[in-house]
Amino acid sequence: MPNTQSIPIGTPLSNYRCMVINEYSQRPITNQDGELFIGGVGVFAGYLGRDDLSAKALVEIDGELFYRTGDLVTMDSNGLLHYQGRKDHQIKLHGQRIELGEIERCLLNITSISTCVVMKWNDDYLVAYVQSSDIIEQELREHCQSHLPPHMIPSIFVILDKLPLNQNGKVDRKQLPSPDFSLSTSLLSDKSDAPLNQFEERIHTIWCQVLHSNQNHISGTTSFFTIGGHSLRFIKLYYRYQSLFNFDAHLLSIGLFLQQPTIRQHAQLLQTLPSNDTQTTRWQSVHIDQGKTSLN
Repeated sequence: MPNTQSIPIGTPLSNYRCMVINEYSQRPITNQDGELFIGGVGVFAGYLGRDDLSAKALVEIDGELFYRTGDLVTMDSNGLLHYQGRKDHQIKLHGQRIELGEIERCLLNITSISTCVVMKWNDDYLVAYVQSSDIIEQELREHCQSHLPPHMIPSIFVILDKLPLNQNGKVDRKQLPSPDFSLSTSLLSDKSDAPLNQFEERIHTIWCQVLHSNQNHISGTTSFFTIGGHSLRFIKLYYRYQSLFNFDAHLLSIGLFLQQPTIRQHAQLLQTLPSNDTQTTRWQSVHIDQGKTSLN
C-alpha cells in the first residue's frame, strides 16, 4: 500500500531551479527538511524602492538570484519535493524544534474549538489562543497532554469568544491580548489542587532553583515543561535529585521522572527510596535558599 502521509508536490518546471537550504545555510541530505528557494526565469529583480523587502525575499546563490519561499520541504531520492509546512510557523524553544501547526491541529480536533493560534512568548513559553465559548483551560491541557510530547504543551491557554482578524480575514496576531500568567492554572494552585506537603515543598524549592523562578507557588500537578523547563534543565534537575537524595540511575532512572513530570509525582518517586539517617543528614546539610548542592 503506498504511503499517503507524504505526497510529493512535484519537480521544478523547465527553466526553473529549486534549491533546499537548511538552517545552517547548507544543502540537506535526502529526506531532511529545509527552506525552498526558487530560481530561474520567473524570479523578479526586486521590489521597486523597497530594498528592505527585496533583501528579505531574494538571495543570490552561486551568482544566480533565488526567491525565498518560506516553505519547508524535503527532497527524496527521486528529486521529488515534499511539502512540510511554513518556516515562520516552526520555532525553536529551549533547544527543541517545534512545529506550531502541529499543536494547532491537535487543538482543532476538539469539536468546540473553531479557530486557534499558538505562539512563542518571551522565548520561554508557548501560548495557545483558542476561540471557543464552551471549554475551560483544564480540558485543553488534558487534551494536549494526551496527544503531544511535554515540550509541545502550551504553558498558557487564552480562551476568547472571537480571535481578532485582519482585513484579509486571517487572525491578527498583533491584536491578540498579552497572556496573564497570574491566572494560569499551570503556574498557580487552584481549589482542586491540594496543598503541598512538607516533602513536596522541598521538591518545589529545588524546582524554583533549577527554573530560576520566583513563583510563590507552583502547582503540584504542573508539568515541568510548561513553566519554562526544557531538556537541559530537566537533566540538571535530575542530577540535583541524585546529589541530594543519594541514589543512582539504576535505582531511579531519569526516564521515570520524564514520564511523571510534576512536583507531586517526583515526590512520590523519591519517597520510594530507602530511608536512612545519612540521607536526612545530606538534605539538612544543604542550604537550599543559597542554592548549594555540595554534599560536603
